Amino acid sequence: MKKLLLIATNVDRYASGRLKTGLWLSELTHIYHSAMEKGWGITIASPKGGTVPIDPESLKPLVLDKISKGYYENPVFMDELNHSKSLEAIKNDSFDCVYLSGGHGTMYDFPDDTTLQSVISNQYEKGEMVAAICHGVGGLLNVKLSNGEYLIKGKTITGFNWFEETLASRKKEVPFNLEAAIKERGADLKKAFIPMTSHVVADGNLITGQNPFSSKEMAKTVASQLEKR
Repeated sequence: MKKLLLIATNVDRYASGRLKTGLWLSELTHIYHSAMEKGWGITIASPKGGTVPIDPESLKPLVLDKISKGYYENPVFMDELNHSKSLEAIKNDSFDCVYLSGGHGTMYDFPDDTTLQSVISNQYEKGEMVAAICHGVGGLLNVKLSNGEYLIKGKTITGFNWFEETLASRKKEVPFNLEAAIKERGADLKKAFIPMTSHVVADGNLITGQNPFSSKEMAKTVASQLEKR
């Protein structure tokens, strides 16, 4: 049985305090659903543990797909989401995949979390799978390997880009430009030809998804790659 660690944010507001944010729900529900269907083990964690806020934008009718709606209305799932494990509590556990879900909240508590960095670097250097989607890719930015190099240096990855941030009307709210930060680390950033469409990139045991619309493909890619291992 495969074991997955799904990491989500604890942050529910942008620094300005004007708008709410949090987890982009579909970026966790699709991988969760895929793992559940296969009978795999799932642990939901967050930097602090406890409540995982959901970005209200991800609950709007146009983006709340059937699978995500079903989980949002499922009290068992919501209880699990709101009693997430702390990274400190699970940092020594073994997983077949460590998955960073997105949402703008992750831009605040993922990049500088040293426990998160340790979990990811250990996972990657063991040859196990590391996956990140959308703004969750920001959690990879400051991860260094044992040789002192940044994990994403020289890697081909994707993530939420600056033009998509414009389309989301969040350029003035976000704490940094994720696309620019990825490039500064020496990664090769790939984008979908059409913004806000599905795009997933696999580079060895590192898998990344561009945006919320990549959630289904991301889940499918992670599951198929795990089954091959």
